Amino acid sequence: MENKDLEAEIHPLKNEECKAIEGPAKCAEKEGGASRKSGRLSRWRTAAFFLSLFLCLLVVFAFSFIIPCPVRPISQRTWHRTYDNAATYTFLAVADVDKDRVQDVLFAFKAAAAGELNSSSGVNSSCSDAGFATPCAFVAAHSGTNGSTLWQRPVAKDLLWMDCSAEQEDSPACLLIGKPDFLAALDLETGQTLWQRAANFGANSTVLSPLLKVPDVSGDGVPDLLVFAAVGEEIKSCFHSGKDGTQIGFSGSFRVPGRTGHLLQVTPAGAHYVLFRTAKALYGYSLDEIYQAALNSSARGQPGLKRDPRWELAVDRATHQVSLPSSGDIHYLTKMPAKLGTNLLVARSSVLELVDGQHLGSVWVADIPHIMSEPVLGAYSADAVDVITESRVSASKKKVMIVESRSGDIKWQVELSQGAWTPRPASLATTDHRSAFLFWGTYEGDTNGTASEEGALQPHLYLFHPSLPNVLLDMSSSTEPIAAFEGVLFERSRHACYVLLTGPRVGSAPGSIVLSKRKLKEDVVGSRVIWLSSLAPDTEQHVRERFLRMRYRSLR
Repeated sequence: MENKDLEAEIHPLKNEECKAIEGPAKCAEKEGGASRKSGRLSRWRTAAFFLSLFLCLLVVFAFSFIIPCPVRPISQRTWHRTYDNAATYTFLAVADVDKDRVQDVLFAFKAAAAGELNSSSGVNSSCSDAGFATPCAFVAAHSGTNGSTLWQRPVAKDLLWMDCSAEQEDSPACLLIGKPDFLAALDLETGQTLWQRAANFGANSTVLSPLLKVPDVSGDGVPDLLVFAAVGEEIKSCFHSGKDGTQIGFSGSFRVPGRTGHLLQVTPAGAHYVLFRTAKALYGYSLDEIYQAALNSSARGQPGLKRDPRWELAVDRATHQVSLPSSGDIHYLTKMPAKLGTNLLVARSSVLELVDGQHLGSVWVADIPHIMSEPVLGAYSADAVDVITESRVSASKKKVMIVESRSGDIKWQVELSQGAWTPRPASLATTDHRSAFLFWGTYEGDTNGTASEEGALQPHLYLFHPSLPNVLLDMSSSTEPIAAFEGVLFERSRHACYVLLTGPRVGSAPGSIVLSKRKLKEDVVGSRVIWLSSLAPDTEQHVRERFLRMRYRSLR
């Protein structure tokens, strides 16, 4: 009765209308039916809510406990692989071959056979299987996690150059130049040949490395390739399709007497130029001009290629020589990062010069006599781009120096003894926006007890970080000749390691070559702390702990 009164109070007009039309009894029956219907609807809504809640909890439970998480590859802290009766090239590269998000290691060697292979790989294991005379050049890929062989195969009678950073139709590939003169692309995952084309420049020609990856001039949407070959003082150029290696146009030619190296530079205006270095001078050629010569046409070449007015003024039109204020033999030419305005670093016999990438003028010149290795970029100060280089002091000593790129000032240096040839330094970016530097030599206080059986000094690997400018960590030493060395982050922003390739090089008698990976933290634990001055404000164990807590980051 109270419910009916409440309904009448809430809907007085509706209640009175119902009674007037259908009578009190009928009206009460309708109100009861509506109430039961509303109750059933409410129960259905409650059931739907609890069912949805149950399904959500079931999905959460399934993903949390039933469906397994992806298995993270367990990387060994250190591994090594040995090849007997072989000689190695200086080529060493890292790339994710097996798609496990851990970098893998690729290297090349020369031997009669590569040893045992997984029979299911379908890859030839001897030179004769691939139609080459023995010995021949092999390329091998090893897993970065445990060093296992991913693939290995003979690729050429001899290997001139190789680059595994190229993209082939959105699929990773290794480009190589081999003998007899040919150009080929290998699938990075399997090692199989994607395509191979002859590079015929005529009799007595020598294919020059490196091969250059240039903008798409064939119009197929894939960046193309430019190969140079020397015939005496004449240099021939030939464009090849990056898609299948077919030749584009004809072979152009020009003269660069005494060419010792070349690189491709992109100016701030977006124009492409090839810079050739000789012992005494630097020469610049527009890529548009080289392409025009390959087409045997006086008209401008590919519309996508252009020339930079500032570079056209800086390069002598008759000789193509670039005028620089410094003098001396040119040993190395290095491109600086794009954020510095595409500047160039010229290492001469007695000076290091930074050249402005806009108008080819000198930014600074630093007096560094007898530069003996290619400069390596790193960061001594936070968010800077500095240069680490080596200078010969005498036949048995060298200086390792870090040069500030903004001014050319020497920020840090150390003198080391040296015996046999050692590889250039390496750097790894750290999370404090500086770099850890790795370099080889023998610190003056370490010369006792480090001579090999032949009497030569064994090179030691040292680790340096700008946060501890008074400290070197002696990480390890090598008794074998070092062919190649790289500092590598095997996983994004973690797993900092170095890769070492030791053994006889191609051209010398074959022997055992060893490819090894070592995690930096493993060597830090057993390292020896060297104080560069008499001041030792901290304990050796605390110094090691600081290096162990150091975190690394990827630059791309």
